[in-house]
Amino acid sequence: MQTTALVHEAYLKLLNAARFNDREHFLRAAALAMRHILINHARDRVANKRGGGAHHVDIDEVSEIGIGEPEIDIGEAHALVEINEALGRLGAMSPRLAQIVECRFFAGYTDEQTAQALGLTDRTVRRDWVKARAWLRRELSVGQDVLDANPS
Repeated sequence: MQTTALVHEAYLKLLNAARFNDREHFLRAAALAMRHILINHARDRVANKRGGGAHHVDIDEVSEIGIGEPEIDIGEAHALVEINEALGRLGAMSPRLAQIVECRFFAGYTDEQTAQALGLTDRTVRRDWVKARAWLRRELSVGQDVLDANPS
């Protein structure tokens, strides 16, 4: 999905939303909208490629989706779906870490933009981004081991 298409879809999704309290509220909503759009796009892509099979996912191997990429390939689509599921689990444990991943990974925000959107300091965002990435790496590799052991 190209960046322009992602931004247009996010705009259309936010257009019908309720009014935003402030700029930070809008930035958080935009990041969440982009996450939903990218995940829906990835799920559609996976559904079109039945039997694609599971594979090892490393958070560093998946590019920040939407930035200059004309199309999500089937491997990235699987990775996005797995990352989204892991992000849901992370959000249950630490909503702030999940919001940082939404802003950094799905919306492509910088540390400064993420800090502004979440009302945090740049330093806190950098520290939490490292923690969130480490947690996701561990979670995704643990999930892959379970998938490999269970052939169903």
